Amino acid sequence: MNIHEYQGKEVLKKFGINVQKGIVATTVSEAEQAFEQIQKDTGTQIAVVKAQIHAGGRGKGGGIKLAKSKEDLKQYASQILGMWLKTPQTPGGMEGPGKLVNKIFIAEDSYAPDFNACKEYYFSILTDRASQKNVIIYSSQGGMDIEQVAEETPHLVHKEYMDAALGIQEFQLRKIAFTLGLSGKAYKEMCDFVKKLYTAFLNSDATLIEINPCLLTGDNRIVAVDCKFALDDSALYRHPELESMRDENEEDATEVEARNNNLNYVKSDGNVGCMVNGAGLAMATMDIIKMAGGSPANFLDVGGTADAARVEQAFRIILKDPSVKAILVNIFGGIVRCDRVAQGIVDAYRNMGNISVPIIVRLQGTNAEIAKKIIDESGLEVHSAIQLQEAADLVTKLLKP
Repeated sequence: MNIHEYQGKEVLKKFGINVQKGIVATTVSEAEQAFEQIQKDTGTQIAVVKAQIHAGGRGKGGGIKLAKSKEDLKQYASQILGMWLKTPQTPGGMEGPGKLVNKIFIAEDSYAPDFNACKEYYFSILTDRASQKNVIIYSSQGGMDIEQVAEETPHLVHKEYMDAALGIQEFQLRKIAFTLGLSGKAYKEMCDFVKKLYTAFLNSDATLIEINPCLLTGDNRIVAVDCKFALDDSALYRHPELESMRDENEEDATEVEARNNNLNYVKSDGNVGCMVNGAGLAMATMDIIKMAGGSPANFLDVGGTADAARVEQAFRIILKDPSVKAILVNIFGGIVRCDRVAQGIVDAYRNMGNISVPIIVRLQGTNAEIAKKIIDESGLEVHSAIQLQEAADLVTKLLKP
């Protein structure tokens, strides 16, 4: 689960990390009030207007503006609120539809009073699956062009790996600060910042924290000016205060509907809808569809129960994707009997009326033969198979013009 920049900063503040102060607004009027409050709190006449969407690169798409007056603030707030913001990280990139901006963050100018005395760094923490360790990625070349830095000058991007059992060690903190060329107070502040950031990553069950830019101010303070924060969905039960930060407007509407119906659904870009019980079997199903010449349109795990109501909801969710030209149902009847699943499929089909795409059902396990008989004798446009390869081949055959 992703959270907004302003929410991520609230989390970081709880771990003692200095963040860019600001106030979230959903209307121009609220933005004006926030601007006045920022001026009162900081004594500056300048504020930053920042679009709040779950995507990076907002500055390149016109989603971050520097307001030097109340008139500027009103103009930028009016422009950004309600705009479809396109960034390199929104769906389809700069050529795609972008994301609708419903919130803006009115923030202090962290670079004041001396912009030239400030230095931007880059930090991110994530789990590296290859090494099975957490890794801090950092660079002295933070800012909007960090992707270009990584591509053209990879030697300026550094990595520090942490054993999950040991955590981050003091020598690693010193190594990071030294590699960034810091000394004196700035050196100590950076060590303290990295330690707190890693603690926030662990204690929040985060999958990613990215700070870009991480600012070293003229008076040697470390400030998180921007923040990208992603949380492990499987650990949200331990953090109800973080789960309450979910913004469903930023998520795929079909995935939200599936989650609300206790279905695990992830959209892909293929043409074969998949309905499977069990995540491992779902991955294998997607693989064999690909091997048979098809392309999976989704990952959908219906779980251990597959009654008519649940199957019907799964069908409806899959069919919301206009690119789906066939549906493969692959169920292993271990906990639930195959004949019960088959009856659920037949009942769901009849409840929905006409389904315009072919459905291929592969049931294996308890009462699989009875299930095949139920499907075959239903009189519906549903094809049955016993072996997974047979089902995948049938899918590709039915998709051929």
